Amino acid sequence: MDSQSDLELRKFVAPEFIFGLGALKLAGRYAKNFGASRILIVTDPGVMAAGWTDQVIANLELESLPYVIFSGVSPNPRAEEVMAGAEVYQSSGCNLILAVGGGSPMDCAKGIGIVSTNKKHILEFEGVDRVSIPMPPLICIPTTGGTSADVSQFAIISNREEKIKIAIISKAVVPDVSLIDPATLTTMDHYLAGCTGLDALVHAIEAYVSTAHSPITDLHALEAIRLVSSSLLPSLAAPADLQLRSQVMLGSLEAGLAFSNASLGAVHAMAHSLGGLLDLPHGECNAILLEHVMSFNFPEASERFLQIGEALGLDLNHRTVSERKAAILAEVTRLRKAVGIEQSLGQKGVQRTDLGELSQKAMNDPCIVTNPRRPVRRDLEVIFEEAL
Repeated sequence: MDSQSDLELRKFVAPEFIFGLGALKLAGRYAKNFGASRILIVTDPGVMAAGWTDQVIANLELESLPYVIFSGVSPNPRAEEVMAGAEVYQSSGCNLILAVGGGSPMDCAKGIGIVSTNKKHILEFEGVDRVSIPMPPLICIPTTGGTSADVSQFAIISNREEKIKIAIISKAVVPDVSLIDPATLTTMDHYLAGCTGLDALVHAIEAYVSTAHSPITDLHALEAIRLVSSSLLPSLAAPADLQLRSQVMLGSLEAGLAFSNASLGAVHAMAHSLGGLLDLPHGECNAILLEHVMSFNFPEASERFLQIGEALGLDLNHRTVSERKAAILAEVTRLRKAVGIEQSLGQKGVQRTDLGELSQKAMNDPCIVTNPRRPVRRDLEVIFEEAL
């Protein structure tokens, strides 16, 4: 622990959450408790095909609660999709939002809630504490083990006209309740499960070295690293194993509680830039960038990275600092490759001519503020170059 930072004022915000098998079956009960008269269900075609939306609907129907489905959500949810969803919410007379899916439906649902009460375009809320009027009640049911949008103060929305992702960070976007059912992870394909699991690992690592970390976020971050690093690969090998899936989902929850309150760093700032400019998958970008950003940050947070190494299960005794650094970076690289993320950014379509714009947009991202080592634009260009 850093004794001085342990004494600094910190706040910790989290929603009510229910964790465990069968949690999604409580959707109808919670919606009724919130006084729902008509519910907007925000989901996507993949989640609907997996059957989870139907299971939630069945529980709403048990409580005789009417609903409307909005499923027009892209993998990187777009501003126009938020506005379309808000129109459906308004025209259908809804008074509660229920998100079923991964980070994309949940972030879109948050955006719909913001627009529905504040009556402005979603892009006007970019930044920190810009949401003045509370959203309608929001229930989240996550179906991926990684994004943690169901417990966070973040909503990430794509502005396709400007080719950027905006971050909306506010206590107002924290869901009212999250129903976290590990069984939902059993229908994810191998690659999606790997990408989202590594997203959780990045959340935890960045939260632990964030300049806004606290003793409380540290507890959640280290436990998330332990859970995800030890359970992700076994869970991919045995996708129907509910115990392993539960460990991954718990790791995702712990990571979400950490980063929602400690914020993130350069990995996410750069991944948001990539997702905005080139519409690349978020978890994949995070995984590719992680080892390079960790190497850059190591001089400013070496002791914390050594603690991360121990949480990853490494024996770092009797090694020099440089050997410890090499071992930690090698381990995150091993995990990335083991889940199947083998391509570089160049192989994903990133060009050298993109790096200046990507770096500038990352420098403007709110996540860069809490990175342990303050970069300049050229630093980020170098990191992008290393990841090409």
